[in-house]
Amino acid sequence: MTRSGIIAGGNFIVDRIKMLDVWPSQDALAHIHAESKGNGGGPYNVLKDLRKLGASFPLEAMGLIGEDEAGRWIQQDLENHEIRINTLRTTSESPTSYTDVMTVESSGRRTFFHQSGTNALWNPTHVDFSQLSSYRHFHYAYLMLLESMEKQDHSGNPAVTQVLQSAQQHGLSTSVDCVSSSAGGFPDLVQAVLPFTNYLFMNEWEASRITGLEIGEGDTLDMDQVQAAAAQICHHTETLRVFIHFPQGVYSTNGRGEDVVQGSVRLPMDRIRGATGAGDAFCAGTLFGIHEDLPIPKCMELGVCAAAACLQFPTASDGVLPVDQSLALGQEFGFYSLT
Repeated sequence: MTRSGIIAGGNFIVDRIKMLDVWPSQDALAHIHAESKGNGGGPYNVLKDLRKLGASFPLEAMGLIGEDEAGRWIQQDLENHEIRINTLRTTSESPTSYTDVMTVESSGRRTFFHQSGTNALWNPTHVDFSQLSSYRHFHYAYLMLLESMEKQDHSGNPAVTQVLQSAQQHGLSTSVDCVSSSAGGFPDLVQAVLPFTNYLFMNEWEASRITGLEIGEGDTLDMDQVQAAAAQICHHTETLRVFIHFPQGVYSTNGRGEDVVQGSVRLPMDRIRGATGAGDAFCAGTLFGIHEDLPIPKCMELGVCAAAACLQFPTASDGVLPVDQSLALGQEFGFYSLT
């Protein structure tokens, strides 16, 4: 049997995006110049991005939404993009999750006000891969933002390990994306999922939190420490490849020490409208390439080009372009050098 398709499970969120003139101090006022509604959450963003990149293979949404207007909006949006919702469960116990995304126009910097809603209730009882064995890959997001999945099960492991292990037992490869969390259990949770993860996505801040290494950010980013963090995470896990992304680019390695470095697209500042969803666009581009058996360097190039396309719109997915048009951004503007 030839496997084809990607399942994405986890956070399904309605993003309520507001564009601000400034980020106000406590008790001060900022003006909202524009607002919109869009998809949010790793699986939701990645699935829509894959379809906008031109994926012709099956896509499946897996998660839990409310029996409310927001939940129906998500279902209709997914169906409009030909994304299957057979494993997107509904409940009346809680409202559909939403996030108020406050974006400063001049910088694209974002601040999030999040209502967990139904995402906090999603647990292994809602997951069944037995009818999904024709698919090739399962993507889980976000680690540290799915409360019930992070509780310990009867074996003392976080429940998410059941889901990832089940996906692999049904013949799917797996990927996990993190969220920037300062919670004390973050490093332990990441360590718990590593044996059941083939591809791990994180940013430089998350890599620093997981490993305890001082990686820095922006102009202070230390590439030697980025490499050390990736190597530490992959240690003793030969089946895992780690992607650490940051504004200037991406560093990736695996348990065999096969390193790849890819600079971000040098997109002019006046083309950037917001960073919402850029990390998920990188995931989508990279997973598109992995699904199509492209070499890892080509997967990462497509990933950073998809992220650059995403930056040109304030919403999570509206800026994502078909593969050829995304790659053309890299050809037009070039890439940052990380060596």
